[in-house]
Amino acid sequence: MNCAGTLGELLPEHYIRALQKTRIARCSRILYPAHLKRMSTPSQSNPLPEPVPQLDLSAQYAAIGGEIRTAVERVMASQQFVLGREGAALEEEIARLCGAAHGIGVASGTDALILALRACGVHSGDEVLLPPFTFVATGSAVSALGARPVFADIRPDTYNIDPGEFERRVTPRTRAIVVVHLYGLAADMDPILVFAKARKLPVIEDNAQAIGASYKGRRTGSFGDVACLSFYPTKNLGAYGDAGMVVTNSAELAARIRTLRNHGQTAKYRSSEPGWNSRLDEIQAAILRVKLHHLSNWQRARQSHAAEYHRLFSQIPGVMPPLTPEGFEHVYHQYTIRIEQRDALQKFLSERKIGSTVYYPYPLHLQPLYSALGHQAGDFPHAERAAQEVLSLPMYPELCKEQIARVVDTIAEFLKY
Repeated sequence: MNCAGTLGELLPEHYIRALQKTRIARCSRILYPAHLKRMSTPSQSNPLPEPVPQLDLSAQYAAIGGEIRTAVERVMASQQFVLGREGAALEEEIARLCGAAHGIGVASGTDALILALRACGVHSGDEVLLPPFTFVATGSAVSALGARPVFADIRPDTYNIDPGEFERRVTPRTRAIVVVHLYGLAADMDPILVFAKARKLPVIEDNAQAIGASYKGRRTGSFGDVACLSFYPTKNLGAYGDAGMVVTNSAELAARIRTLRNHGQTAKYRSSEPGWNSRLDEIQAAILRVKLHHLSNWQRARQSHAAEYHRLFSQIPGVMPPLTPEGFEHVYHQYTIRIEQRDALQKFLSERKIGSTVYYPYPLHLQPLYSALGHQAGDFPHAERAAQEVLSLPMYPELCKEQIARVVDTIAEFLKY
């Protein structure tokens, strides 16, 4: 099946038509008319291979750019740029998607974590349990409040936090647990929630990479006391700048976070406590509302691409593809494989114009930021080994089968050496 057939099955017809009207899509054989392809080919006998980027946001913009411009112009005409109708509507829509009662738009995913932790009662000198294998923002949000991150190792199969680690990491100073749903796959929430309830600890979901994912029939973002979202441009639902949101089922926590995001104001010019300037602006909210209409189609496309990767990798020993345990729905923010010769493979792919990224090469406990905690190599072996072996391959909705096949064929070629 060619790329046109693949994309046509996964994305709406108008989306494909929009891509076909541009020359920026990577699958030129499918998305360009044949005569344009001939004109653009440098050499008929030895054509240069098209790069396969790890992420291609230009293809997305080619399809929805008109909708985006209309939304931005609507905000410009309103001349309301902060805490307006677009942001309020987005808060309702994202909360509904996550299965939560309240959404609170903030300036970034990092701010979402900081405000959620503060609203849950974390203060200077407290401790917070979290995984060491995640983006630094998960830990630095804890540090920003003067609290101490206490790491719990990950499961080697899913890369998510291992709740079996909690008992030996918890102390009388522990005030919260931050659970990261990494790469688009939910953490194992049932044992986490059982432990948290027994210890009366709030659970904060770092849902930055897993919007739309589910665990045993429930959406990520609906399990914890609060959940934090990032709309950084590279996310499955990405803004055109920094943006974030907190979702919660608690009216009390929602009200507190709304106060904290706006200088601690309970009324105009009346602040009851120190707060932040962390308000989601109307332009980003309007852009995200456009993209939200496409998110379910994009998610299906990502899952189909992952299935194709799985099928091809099943014939290649030496590569561990991402796993999805029974009862989980993965949304593939990243398609992350595991391979012992990771650095050499990444170099090999780069030389052949195939993009890849390491998320993340340094676990938090070995970051210079946390050297004062006194951790050493070997303290969290599963996180450390993952940091040495994971590699995220091209993954975005407009990817096509020919590109996936080229990526896998190139990895197979590498493994033959």
